[in-house]
Amino acid sequence: SSGSHPVLPIKSKRAFDLVKYIVQGGQRLEGAVSISGAKNAAVAILPATLLVDGVCRIENVPDISDVRLLPEILRNMGAGIRRFGRNTLEIDCSHVRNATAPIELVRRIRASYYLIGAELGRFGKAKAAYPGGCDIGIRPIDQHIKGFKALGANVESVSRGGYVDITTEDGYLYGDSVYLDVVSVGATINIMLAACKAKGTTVIDNAAREPHVVDLANFLNSCGADISGAGTEVIKIRGVDKLHGVHYDIIPDMIEAGTYMIAAAATGGDLTVTNVIPKHLDTVTAKL
Repeated sequence: SSGSHPVLPIKSKRAFDLVKYIVQGGQRLEGAVSISGAKNAAVAILPATLLVDGVCRIENVPDISDVRLLPEILRNMGAGIRRFGRNTLEIDCSHVRNATAPIELVRRIRASYYLIGAELGRFGKAKAAYPGGCDIGIRPIDQHIKGFKALGANVESVSRGGYVDITTEDGYLYGDSVYLDVVSVGATINIMLAACKAKGTTVIDNAAREPHVVDLANFLNSCGADISGAGTEVIKIRGVDKLHGVHYDIIPDMIEAGTYMIAAAATGGDLTVTNVIPKHLDTVTAKL
C-alpha cells in the first residue's frame, strides 16, 4: 500500500483466527521482487536432516513461521543449529538420540508429521504428537500409515489427541511396494524419508509429482541416498546405510511466484519476478 492507506493488522476477537488485514486496492504493482525458498520443500528437507550423519548447510530457507518452528523442534531433540542471516541454516543431527519432538511445538505445524518418517528411518521407531497447524480442516494420515506398515512398522496407536507411536520388530524397515490410494504429497514424502535407509528397495506407486517432492529427493540424493523417479508417478528408493552432510539450496517457491505474477496482471502492473524456475510456472504463464 502507499500514501494515506497503510496496511493495518487487526487482532481477531477469537484466539484461533489469524491476523486480518485491510488492503486499499487500486494500486498498480511495479518494480522487482525476489522469490523466497519453497515452504513446502523446506518443511520436508529440514526434518530430513535427522537422517544425516554430518552437517547440512541449507540455503534459501524461507523466513516464515512454519519453517522457523522446525529448527526449534530439532534443537529440542538434540540437534546443533546455526543460523547465518535470515535464509541460511547449518543443521547437525549427528548427536540426536531418538528424542521425541516436543508436543507443544509439533502441534503448531502441520508438516511436523515428516518428523515421523525421519525418526522411523533413522531409529526404526518413532513417537510424535499428532500434527497440528492446519486451519483448512482434518487431513488424515492414513496413507502415511499404510506406507509405514508396508515397510514392516507396527503402528501401536494413532490418536488425534495424543501420539503416533510406531515401532519395528528388529529396529529396521524393509523395502516393499506401496500403492497410494490417493495421490498424497505428504504420504509420498514421509514414505521416502522412512525408506531411504531401509533394507532393500521401496517402490511408491501413484506417487505425488510436485516440485517439492523432487527437491526432497534431490537433497537426499546429494546426501548419498539412492532415489529415482521423483517427479513421476513411480518412485524407487534403494536403501543405503548412511547419509552424509551436504550444502544444498532449496528451490524457489512456485506458489509465491505465481501469486505475484497474477497480482501484477490483475493490477495492470509491470513486475519483474526473480529467483524462479520457469518450468515450475508453466501452468501460470500459459493461463496468463
